Amino acid sequence: MLPESSHVRSVYLDPDSGIASTLGPDSAKILIDCSTIDTATSLHVKSEVSKIAPRSFFYDCPVSVLARKFSRVQQIGAVKGTIAFFMGCSPADTNLSCLKDLLLKMGSQAIPCGGPSLGLAAKLSNNYLSGIITIATSEAMDMGMRAGIDRTILASVFASGTAQNRQCDVFNPVPNVCPQAPSSNGYRGGFRVELMKKDMGLAIAMARQVGAKNVLGVSGLGVYTAASAAEDCMGLDSRVVYRYLGGKESS
Repeated sequence: MLPESSHVRSVYLDPDSGIASTLGPDSAKILIDCSTIDTATSLHVKSEVSKIAPRSFFYDCPVSVLARKFSRVQQIGAVKGTIAFFMGCSPADTNLSCLKDLLLKMGSQAIPCGGPSLGLAAKLSNNYLSGIITIATSEAMDMGMRAGIDRTILASVFASGTAQNRQCDVFNPVPNVCPQAPSSNGYRGGFRVELMKKDMGLAIAMARQVGAKNVLGVSGLGVYTAASAAEDCMGLDSRVVYRYLGGKESS
């Protein structure tokens, strides 16, 4: 699991030290990459591995934290075995049983998403939606609180109505609504705003590549880009966009 596409290319394809340099025509290996990167890079690495070692398999397999219960960071989700794997393979893949046996030792779900790079497509779609919902939750909470509604009452209204969502119920961006959420811990821990900026950018690029229309994407990416550069937001959990948008934090 690596931070950027350039790291993945280097780790797999560097002619001197890359994983592919250790393979040969008779190698029969299963390679699982859990990085969140662009789909084109993943497909390129898969293609190059297949050329060098036709009997080996490369799978994109990004992860996400299951939010039925609060998990402060993805690393804790890994420790607790609660992460979900989005697998770039079909349900009919001959390696599926082996893949699940391995992945379910580390997480609680392993979902085959249809084929090569579709695990990444699923992850980017998920994070795009999560990022947009976080901004909308921040704005709606701020709006209702400014009108005079208590933060916990407003959150319970959303939980009971059509606005119900996990960003509000589990990771509420307003401090002291969800006691264990990063917002209630000075926005420390969680999923850093810089990572959400990266994933939003990757998701928008993927949308353009496949011809999907995102009416909220550019605005959402702009919010995370600006928050990433703001001194009181950088390095903190992505729900700090509530602070960036001017939301009231004190009770």
